Amino acid sequence: MSSAVETSLILQINPEIPRLRWDRQDDDSKRESLLARDLITEHNKSMGWSIPIFRIAGIQLRIHITFLLLIAWVAFAYYAQGGSPAAVGGVLFILLLFACVVLHEFGHALAGKAFGINTPDITLLPIGGVARLERIPDEPVQELVIAAAGPAVTAIIVLGAWAGGGSWAYPPTMKSGTPDMLFTMNLVLLLFNLLPAFPMDGGRVLRALLATRMSYARATQVAATVGQGFAFVFGFVGLLFNPFLIFIALFVYIGASQEAALAQMKDVSRRFPVSSAMVREFRTLSEDTTLQEAVDALLATSQHDFPVVNEVGNVVGVLTRHDLIGALRKNDPSLRVGDVMRRDIPTVTTGTRFEDAFRIMQECNCPAVPVLDSMKRLVGLLTPENVTELMMVQSAMPQRRVL
Repeated sequence: MSSAVETSLILQINPEIPRLRWDRQDDDSKRESLLARDLITEHNKSMGWSIPIFRIAGIQLRIHITFLLLIAWVAFAYYAQGGSPAAVGGVLFILLLFACVVLHEFGHALAGKAFGINTPDITLLPIGGVARLERIPDEPVQELVIAAAGPAVTAIIVLGAWAGGGSWAYPPTMKSGTPDMLFTMNLVLLLFNLLPAFPMDGGRVLRALLATRMSYARATQVAATVGQGFAFVFGFVGLLFNPFLIFIALFVYIGASQEAALAQMKDVSRRFPVSSAMVREFRTLSEDTTLQEAVDALLATSQHDFPVVNEVGNVVGVLTRHDLIGALRKNDPSLRVGDVMRRDIPTVTTGTRFEDAFRIMQECNCPAVPVLDSMKRLVGLLTPENVTELMMVQSAMPQRRVL
């Protein structure tokens, strides 16, 4: 389920929680290709702000630092209303709700694992839970099962709460019993999440069903259009009755646009080999290069990541800008590039399909992937920007094969 929508519903379910404001720019002039690039890099930006809690079935559960701010906000709001007991109750309410969200996300993750699609981590944000699957399911049936697994878990929670004496109590208050709160909030989340519109799970179910009768890209476009239609409906109703629905409409529209961008990327990537869009002019570094020399290369070029080669020219790793900056903070002049580079970077060949290379980048969370020729020589570098540029060219020349 979309994390943004989950938060909107969290705040709507209990109106005693102060309204939280989330500012996000909505620039209609940005192309879908730029959204696709953001999908690749967004996780890298947020990982440094998340705290690992524990690991279940190989899935790392993380809490984003800003989630702790939400807990503090709720505690303060309830304390102002009813003192310490109310503050404790409010925090427990949020934790209970987010526990249900985590179970929902684990439903997606475990269903994906059954099809060989791993989920490296689930992150709790103030805007809900985010399960990061390594790749998009290849078959419509797989996506259908994975998309339906989350709502199925929520439905089980609803039935369990009902069996435990829970009943409809909207909106829940501090006087509502735990079974009533569990039943009500999960039923609302379940019904809303089943709407056939991206980025909700209902939209993914719709795409999976459509993909059995048409191409994946076309099915995604139809489902995304439906999602954007729901966004306009939410926005219109919000203007007339509840301004908070405008908040939901914004994130539904953005989520649908991102899904369309990702589908466009996948469609384009199926038709081209890596050699059609790889960087051919780049700098390499050796393992014994000093950090100062690496800084000079970073400032003198537009590269952010540098392949590292040994004395015979074989690729042994990649030095990322992030790792370089981290090493500089240690202020250790004895460090060399070989000491701080990433050694777990996979490689691809010039004949590798763009789709497969992109999947490899997703699975290893790599900022760049070296490209080798048939003689295992380094001849190129594939980065998220390559994906963006290829998509932009194809969007501008839809009837013409380039490169």
